[in-house]
Amino acid sequence: MLVYTGIRDISDFYMIEFITTSVFVLSSIYGGNTTIDANAVSTTTALGASSRIEERMTSKEIEKRAKVFFKDDPILVDIARCESNFRQLDENGKILRGTVNKADIGLMQINEYYHADRAESLGLDIKTLEGNMAYAKDLYDHEGSKPWISSSKCWKQTAKSKSVELVALK
Repeated sequence: MLVYTGIRDISDFYMIEFITTSVFVLSSIYGGNTTIDANAVSTTTALGASSRIEERMTSKEIEKRAKVFFKDDPILVDIARCESNFRQLDENGKILRGTVNKADIGLMQINEYYHADRAESLGLDIKTLEGNMAYAKDLYDHEGSKPWISSSKCWKQTAKSKSVELVALK
């Protein structure tokens, strides 16, 4: 699923993909780190672009993105609200970490210790907003809301309120 991340237009997206692929191919052929002169290229790798975009996103913008991403599983929007208050990064621009468990990271407070390897095997970076949401969706599809049971007092109440509102509207 391609989700618009604030890149100016689709040509910027393709340029990012081209540069990322080029760096990967060059580093595969020549080994080691391959660097790109920032002055020679006006864009960045997808990861760099993602980080800068996330730094500028407000919690309202992240909430909107989460609502679109989790449209088929709205309980995940409630979980995100309770887990991170719709934040991926902290006030210093670093990945948001849990207050109780520092291994919990990002919007969905995915625990690195338990989930980093699986996320990586799926090609997801849980330190990015898109990767964090995509892994949360995969986790929810396999385990339901169980991984977020510690915050269930918060999100079950929100979900229950919405259910009552929906019943009242019928």
